[in-house]
Amino acid sequence: MNRLKEIREDRDLKQKDLSEILNVNQVTYSYYEIGKRQIPIESLKRLARFYNVSVDYLLYMTDERKPYPKSKIINKD
Repeated sequence: MNRLKEIREDRDLKQKDLSEILNVNQVTYSYYEIGKRQIPIESLKRLARFYNVSVDYLLYMTDERKPYPKSKIINKD
């Protein structure tokens, strides 16, 4: 199962809920989940913050959900 779908369903959310958070339509979000469309980096960051996980977790690069400590470099996202 796709991790985006897995984490969304674990929280009893609908694709429409996430599409609103990312400001995309539901079909676009569904394409992210099935791998038909790549997720823009800013959207990945937004999802990681929303779920309080690392981007690496969303991309299956780790099974550790815990996000990394925040950067000390000031950024505007």
